[in-house]
Order: sequence, then structure tokens, then C-alpha cells
Amino acid sequence: MSQVDDNVTEQAEDDTLILDMLDRFLKTEVKPYVHALEKADEYPGEIVEQMKEMGLFGCLIDPEYGGLGLSARTYARIVERMSAVWMSLSGIINSHLIMAMTVQRNGTEEQKAQFLPRFATGELRGGIGLTEPDCGTDLQAIRTSARRDGDHYVVNGAKTWITNSLYGNCLVLLVKTDAAAQPRHKGMSLLIAEKGPGFEVSRKLEKLGYKGIDTCELNFDDYRVPADRLVGGVEGRGLQQILGGLELGRINVAARGLGIAVAALDASVAYSQMRKTFGKPICEHQAIQLKLGEMATRVHASRLLVDAAAQAYDRGERCDMEAGMAKYFATEAGLENSTEAMRIHGAYGYSKEFEIERLYRDAPLLVIGEGTNELQRIIIAKQLIARSPV
Repeated sequence: MSQVDDNVTEQAEDDTLILDMLDRFLKTEVKPYVHALEKADEYPGEIVEQMKEMGLFGCLIDPEYGGLGLSARTYARIVERMSAVWMSLSGIINSHLIMAMTVQRNGTEEQKAQFLPRFATGELRGGIGLTEPDCGTDLQAIRTSARRDGDHYVVNGAKTWITNSLYGNCLVLLVKTDAAAQPRHKGMSLLIAEKGPGFEVSRKLEKLGYKGIDTCELNFDDYRVPADRLVGGVEGRGLQQILGGLELGRINVAARGLGIAVAALDASVAYSQMRKTFGKPICEHQAIQLKLGEMATRVHASRLLVDAAAQAYDRGERCDMEAGMAKYFATEAGLENSTEAMRIHGAYGYSKEFEIERLYRDAPLLVIGEGTNELQRIIIAKQLIARSPV
């Protein structure tokens, strides 16, 4: 066996150990408390501290900076398992890791040395500041400005729907450093923004689902950021830098959809064997069998698409089409499976005593978050044309 084969085998064994550890953690430290935390919309502070100790906030960060250096494939499996138990936990690490990987892929050597070790431990924890009150999918329309003032940038503006912004302490912040630039993306930059004077969390947003995680509106009022926090050290590259991070984010959201689809299927298979009508378990009724067959097929197809996108990301390839396909299909699978699970469970699926109604409330976010599924289909089509010139 070659050295390469040995390394691959060793990595697979390490990944298995990590996933087994995660499964035990989810079973003993998360699952028993999800119902109460979700009902109260309470931030899972103790669970987050345990996630720090497990190294999950550095799972994709290179080992030279104190991270675990896992592949995107393994990360997707982590997210799937988390989301099958409680989707909110996957959001707590997702936004943080998009921030971390943006710095790892685009930051200066000084920025990497200064921030990645602190990201890996969770000492600095946060996410990405993109969306604004009048700007979601069209990121080039952002208005938050950053004006150079000596050795600082002075930031003014507002952001909304920002994950990890209340309990976190750092964001990669998308700003306009040149509002007059044409095309508009040439005036956009990213800043590593730690909380400080002028960085205000104005309110926590109330949501249908996705409870327990801090999603907030932010205001920036003459907030000062040292100029050496400009990602990559050159203005005008912010949009390109963050789009690479969004590929990872879409793989994450796809894996979340897969996790919900799996949880809905597993619960439905178990319930259909226990629940009886007309003298036999409902799994023996053809109407239920049709639903289970569709649900299982969605799960399997979603898993293959997520894995393909993660592999492309690991190879360093442009994978907006692959990530878009995975995000589109797997999140629709999560939404459809949660709906079918509610129908299979009947009144029990509608009851807050069971997990089905939580899956049903969590799933809709996925088809609109990280770029709507309508946008994903457009991205897929454009990339398909670009990769298939006549």
C-alpha cells in the first residue's frame, strides 16, 4: 500500500472517530434538551461551550492554526447529523466557519496568524455581515459604507438577519469602500470587525422556526475598524472573496436540508410501524408506502448531491453550480419530507409534544436562506451554459 493510500485510510479512521464522538454528544448532551430550549427560544450556551471543547469551531481550519483541518465532505456529514437532531446548532458553526474560511482563503499572512487560532478555539466567534434591510440577494446594492480615516475605516450603516451577532463577538463585514465604483462590485470590501464602540445589536429577530440561535439587526454608527483588518489588504475584492465563502454556506444549508429530510423519514418509518388502522400497521397501507418511498429517494439523492458539491469544494474547484444543485434539491427534500411526515403522523405531527412540527417549522428557512432556491436555479442554468459553450 502506498503512502497516499495510508494517509487516506488514516484520515477515514479519524473522520469516523470524530463522527462517532459527535453522535454520542448529540445523543446525550443535545437531544434531551432540544424541546425545552427550542420552546423557550433559549440560546444553548452550555452546548456551545462543549462544541468549543470538541474543536467544532475550528473543524475546517488548517491544523497549523489550531484547527482540525477536516474536509468539506466530513463537515457536511457533521452538519447532517446535527440538523437531524437540532438544526439551530449547525447554524451556530456554519456562519462562523464561513467567516473563518474567508480569512483562511483570502486573508494576509498576518491576518491568518492573528485571527485563525482564535477562530479555531471559539475565543472569537461570529459570522458574516452581508444582508441589509433593503438588500438581500442583490449584495451589490448594499449601503453600509467604510470611509478610510488614517489607519482606520469608519463604518456607518445597518445589517439584518445576521447569525451569531448577539452572543458572538466578530464578523466579516461586507462594506462599500467606494460607492461610486463601476461596476459596483469593485467598490466592495470585507473587514474583520470585532465588537466595539459604534457596533450595536439593535434587536433580536423573532422567527417561525430556527429557534435558540441569535439572529439580529445591527447598526454601525461611526464604528472604527483598524485598516489592517481589510481582508487581503486590498480594497474592491470583497464580493469575490465572500462568494467563495457562500459556496461553503450553501453546502452547509444543503446538508441541513438533508438532515431534516433524514429525521422526518426516520420518524415516519418508526411511527408507521407502530400506528395501526383497520387492523394493521399503517406502513402496510399503499398510500403510506408511496410517501415513504418518495421520502427515502429524496434522502438518497440529496446525500449524493451534497457529497458531490463537498468533493468539488475540497478539490478547490469553482462549485457554485454543484453547491447550488445540492442546496436547491436537498432543502426542497427537507421541506417536502417534513410535510409528508406531518401527514403520516396525523394529529401527533401537529402537536408540539413531538419533533415533527419543529422540523416543519425549521425547513422553510432553508429554501430562502443562503440564496433563495429560485436564485439557485438561475445560477445552475448560467453555469451550465458557461461550461457548455457551442
